[in-house]
Formats: sequence, structure tokens, C-alpha cells
Amino acid sequence: MEKNIIKEKSFIFAIEIVGLYKVLAERKELVLSKQLLRSGTSIGANVREAEHAQSKADFIHKLSISLKEANETEYWLDLLFETKYLTEEEFQSIKYKIVELLKLLTSIINTSKNK
Repeated sequence: MEKNIIKEKSFIFAIEIVGLYKVLAERKELVLSKQLLRSGTSIGANVREAEHAQSKADFIHKLSISLKEANETEYWLDLLFETKYLTEEEFQSIKYKIVELLKLLTSIINTSKNK
């Protein structure tokens, strides 16, 4: 069985986002962290939907939604860091992962469009 890297990485990322949400809730940050939770877990959910797309266009559409959610997640992470809700260490430990997901999704979408 072929390994689905984007499916695996987006699921692991969602787990980390849930953990980060719990940490932020303990710090009494509930508004921004809820937005982060929604967008960060939506990435993998849309990747899963794309697995069973009805057409190539549907596949690209679902992954494009994942890409938008990943971009939004990066925004919330940046904002949480700049407003001092995330430490440098917390931020750096997850920032490269969202950048990696953005690159992977962009590559998959572009490759799919060019086939």
C-alpha cells in the first residue's frame, strides 16, 4: 500500500494543534485558539475528503480548501506568537510544519492541474 504523505502529515499536525489548543486554553486564551483549532484540524479533514473525490476537479477543489485552511492556520500561529500567547520555542516547533504543509499542498495542486 502506497504511503500518503499529505494525509499522514496533516493528521499528525491536527493532533499537535489540538494539543496546542489545550495549552492555550490553560493560559485563558480562548478566542484566537478556537480559530486555530478550527483551521488547523480542517486541513486534514479536507485532505481526507479529497481522497474520495468524484473527479479531478473535485480533488483539486478539496485540496485547495485545505491550502486555504493551512494559510489561515499560519496566520493564527503568527498572530498568537506576535501577541505573546506562544513562546518562541512553541512557535518554532510548529511553524515549520505548517510551512511544509503549505508547500506540499501547493505542489500537489499544481501537479494535479498540469496533468
